[in-house]
Amino acid sequence: MQRRSNTSPAWNWVISARRSAARTADETREQIVELYRRAWRHSDATITALPLDAVGQVPWWPTERREVTLHHLLIHMTAETHRHAGHADIVRELIDGAAGMRDGNTNLPSDEGAWWQEYRDRLEHVAREAAGRG
Repeated sequence: MQRRSNTSPAWNWVISARRSAARTADETREQIVELYRRAWRHSDATITALPLDAVGQVPWWPTERREVTLHHLLIHMTAETHRHAGHADIVRELIDGAAGMRDGNTNLPSDEGAWWQEYRDRLEHVAREAAGRG
């Protein structure tokens, strides 16, 4: 998974432990959907081109867990999709303030307190700004 593919999308952002895939209020719905479709095509091409035991790295994961196989990533993304589908995690956060994977393992950066609050505030601002556009 370390080799580059000709199908790699020209991302205009980098996802890391400190930068999310959240978009901005000035982007149109069509732009966001097309970005999703480009990621989808790239994922499909990667899955088609590589064996399940192909090894790669997730640079923003902890060093001891950074090296993974395509199989591991597919399982991880299935779990992430399951967790985030319908934004049930956001509803839970609004109810009890808890965030992350499970009690005792938030799966969030270790300095999550201030960063997480700033991140939520920024997303709330973008959502309110987009809602005002009508």
